[in-house]
Amino acid sequence: MLSNRIASLAAGLAVSVLAQGAAAQAWPTKPIRLVVPFSAGGANDLMARAAAEGASKQLGQPVIVDNKPGAGAVLGADVVAKSAPDGYTFLVSAAGVVSNSMIKKSMPYKDEALVPVAMIGLAPSVVVVPADAPYKDLKEFVAASKKSGNGFHWATAGTGSTPHFVEGILQTKYGGKLDVVPYKSGSESITAVLGSQVEATSEASIVVLPYVKSGKLKALAGTWTQRISAYPELPTAAEEGFPEIRIAHWAGVHAPRGTPDAIMDKMAAAVDAAMKSPEIAKRLKDMGIEPVGGTRASFAKFVDEERARLGSVVKATGMKED
Repeated sequence: MLSNRIASLAAGLAVSVLAQGAAAQAWPTKPIRLVVPFSAGGANDLMARAAAEGASKQLGQPVIVDNKPGAGAVLGADVVAKSAPDGYTFLVSAAGVVSNSMIKKSMPYKDEALVPVAMIGLAPSVVVVPADAPYKDLKEFVAASKKSGNGFHWATAGTGSTPHFVEGILQTKYGGKLDVVPYKSGSESITAVLGSQVEATSEASIVVLPYVKSGKLKALAGTWTQRISAYPELPTAAEEGFPEIRIAHWAGVHAPRGTPDAIMDKMAAAVDAAMKSPEIAKRLKDMGIEPVGGTRASFAKFVDEERARLGSVVKATGMKED
């Protein structure tokens, strides 16, 4: 009897595995949804739309972008974490998806509920100051902040935002004397710098480069490992003596845990092909976004490194949700 039961269970498991394999092989047979946990028009959304366009051509099905902003990307991420793992709902992830659980008091889902699939691209952050500021580079800015009585005001897009991490590194690693002024969005932060209400901020290249190129803001450094393709004359923070600053507004694709490997492999290959498309790559680079692509393994490695890097900043600064 026991041997019959074991044989029956094994047969059932084999049928289930074969059914999953067949479903993955046929995938996709209907439109795919990319949930963007931010409003339309930002760096994450623009990268999502480029990936959707290119992946749709590769997969032969529409890839629809669905914006679900709120709670620092938690709302949209939660939708995907609780979606069926059938390959028809993915999250366009960002740094906040990695760091939120370190900062927020409670989360509606666990980090492991979302699985890395593919890197789309990144927009380096750019440290900017008012156009008439006397500092010619980041080194002069940090030195001046140390000499000022009360320090400099630094605008962020809220707790745990990319500029908040840049500020945290400048303070804890390089002794910058900076006082955070939280705003609701990156656009509000930029407005504050334009009006000289604060001394500086850092924001995505796609947001700040139009102001820099028109002379309305002064760029001090990029915060990624390479110079920005659309503005190669701007040195990186590492080139200016700040190697610990490695921060970008990135976008990737995560899937609900349980999504078949074969489906995630296909999605990763489609996104990689999209980022290698000359037309899409040029369009993104012209906006200040660097297309990346790559494999599932390379993106998983990136996410692990990002988690460790951001986690060390959270610990050093005591960064917590307000």
